[in-house]
Parts: sequence; C-alpha cells; structure tokens
Amino acid sequence: MPVTPEPRPETIIAFDFGLRRIGVAVGQQVTKSASAIGVVANGTSGPDWRSIGQIIAEWKPARLVVGLPTQPDGTPARLTARVMRFMDELHRYGRPVESMDENFSSWEAGRLLAEQRATGRRGRVRKEDIDSTAAVLIAERWLGRDGMANAKENQSNLV
Repeated sequence: MPVTPEPRPETIIAFDFGLRRIGVAVGQQVTKSASAIGVVANGTSGPDWRSIGQIIAEWKPARLVVGLPTQPDGTPARLTARVMRFMDELHRYGRPVESMDENFSSWEAGRLLAEQRATGRRGRVRKEDIDSTAAVLIAERWLGRDGMANAKENQSNLV
C-alpha cells in the first residue's frame, strides 16, 4: 500500500474585502501565524489587480483565502455577492481560492489595535491598519481551524 506523503507547509495570502480597501496578510502553516502586508485599493473600477498580482508574485502562496461575510444566522450579508465575484476573479492567478468566515474580524481588529494604542505599544490606528489586521485574523482562523485539514484533504485528492 503506497504511503501518502505529508503535505508541505503552505504559505497563504488572506484578503479582507472592503468596498474601498482590501486588507492583505500573509500566513504560513508551520507556526499557524500571519502578518499584515497592507491594503490594496478597491473602488468603482474594481480591485487594484496589478498590486494583488505583485503580492502574489512576491510571496508565491500555495492558496488564497478570502474572508466571507455572512449574517449571524448564516444567510448572505450585504457584501457576500461582491466577495464571491472577487473570489472568482482571483482564480486568474492559478491558485486555489478558499473562503473563511470573517464575521467580526474588522471589529476584533479594531479592538486589538485600540488595546495596543492604549498600552503605548502603537501609535494612531488608521482604517488601513484595521483592514490589514482583519486579514491577519482571517488567515489565522484558516490556519488554525481549517487550513491544515483542507490542505491534507486537497493533497490526498491529488494522489
């Protein structure tokens, strides 16, 4: 019986989609941690695909994870359809695209950053900081809860 190889630890890029900005973070499975990269613009002409492409070229992630907003009862939120279109368009980069529950990630990010400011560990909190920190939280949720299970399942489907 053939031995199924252990999946290699992956680097992921996570996105927190917003109508003006998209928060971006990079995460990796070895430590199940993530770091903020920053934000890319999003507006009436759509996301800044050039910047997203540069991030993907630089970090070479194995997959892309997008925070998917839903109502507390699980029904679609106001932005869900736009986020799904964004996810569809991310397939242009030839990587698997997955979603992760992003409920309260921006609120939690704002709270964490406000606590850091209150204790003197950081200066002023900008909206861009909240967006990129929300992407960190999305990445860490994926890495901690579903990421390794999904990666192993995807790897075994390839064998």
